[in-house]
Amino acid sequence: MDNGDLMSASLVDASLELDVNATELTYDGELSIDTLLSEALHTIRKHMGMDAAFISEFSDGMRIFRHLDCNENAPPLEVGDSDPLDQSYCQRVVDGRLPEVIHDASVLPEALDLTATKELPVRAHISVPIYLSDGRIYGTFCCFSTRHHRNLNKRDLNVMKMFADFSGKQIERYLTYRYQDRIFRKRIQSVITEKRFASFFQPIFRISDQRILGYEALTRFSAEPIRPPNVWFSEAEEVGLQEELELAAIESALDHFHQLPVDAYLALNVSPATIKKQKLHGILRRFPLNRLVLEITEHASIDDYGQLLESLAPLRDKGLALAVDDAGAGYSTFTHILELNPDIIKLDRSLILNIHENQKSRALAAALVKFADETGSKIIAEGIENKEELETLAEINVRKAQGFYLGRPMPIDRLFRH
Repeated sequence: MDNGDLMSASLVDASLELDVNATELTYDGELSIDTLLSEALHTIRKHMGMDAAFISEFSDGMRIFRHLDCNENAPPLEVGDSDPLDQSYCQRVVDGRLPEVIHDASVLPEALDLTATKELPVRAHISVPIYLSDGRIYGTFCCFSTRHHRNLNKRDLNVMKMFADFSGKQIERYLTYRYQDRIFRKRIQSVITEKRFASFFQPIFRISDQRILGYEALTRFSAEPIRPPNVWFSEAEEVGLQEELELAAIESALDHFHQLPVDAYLALNVSPATIKKQKLHGILRRFPLNRLVLEITEHASIDDYGQLLESLAPLRDKGLALAVDDAGAGYSTFTHILELNPDIIKLDRSLILNIHENQKSRALAAALVKFADETGSKIIAEGIENKEELETLAEINVRKAQGFYLGRPMPIDRLFRH
């Protein structure tokens, strides 16, 4: 195997490794795609002995440098730089006026016509188009050197094409992500500004005498597409609008606070990220804190329990209660319970379902009741759907409950007709 074969083999291995990594890539921001394509450019530039490698985009008659990797000998180039497309090597290679592999541009009349050939100067050059799945050309994957390079060959060109194909797939995935992000963001912003949601209230009962102690505020969306509330909130989190949507929902619920009985509390669902925002604190301080409960939303991750507790301390000192939702649904909720010392522990519906027939669920619920008694927390069972579930919960000393069997969520104007 000669040096060219060795170089091609190493490039193939590198591209395969990058492709494996790409299957695990999530586009949480521009850094992910930048890092991935920068690694691809660095790999091919280094192995081909070039001064610079770049990915360009063709847009509105301009060639725009989107990703770059250069050594210390390369001319000064920056991501975002642009020049007229018709004055670029990229366009002339795509048009067929210049070959994809150029060993020495100084001997090609078509290349000598370009400013870059003289000013940078460009000598060796290899370039292939980057295609999207619909056949459109996104731009090019290129390498160049300020010195001629007689060893470039067809094998190198094939490796470049492989990298261009890989890069095109990642770029298209990212462009799709960005498009979806804009669509989702616009949809969530429309829901917020047009208030295309409403607050419903589900009563929370004391089991022994069926007295209503409080209400949980739940959000119901009227916007298209019709889907569960948790999907709307998840989408808002994906596009960075979680706080805005949660605060809008909380303010909507609190608009009806004074219509609730004066001896009833109101529970509000909120994420840990929003809890730490001072804007939420300002909203809550306008109401009697001893009649408000914040419920940590289901399966929420908490990176720093100490910071969250510190943020909540001034409000809890004035009577605000904290609830951990979905206890029994997974390991994370038990961590929340141990770290946050909540005033209320809410048993998850999965634990309540057919508890009268499931000894394991009954045992776990009973253990949580005992834990709550010893730590000063209160237990609420949620999702009660039949008499048997309610009776079993009462037998293991669960004193508070909510669910369709006891009372469905309703808008405020229907709540007190029943």
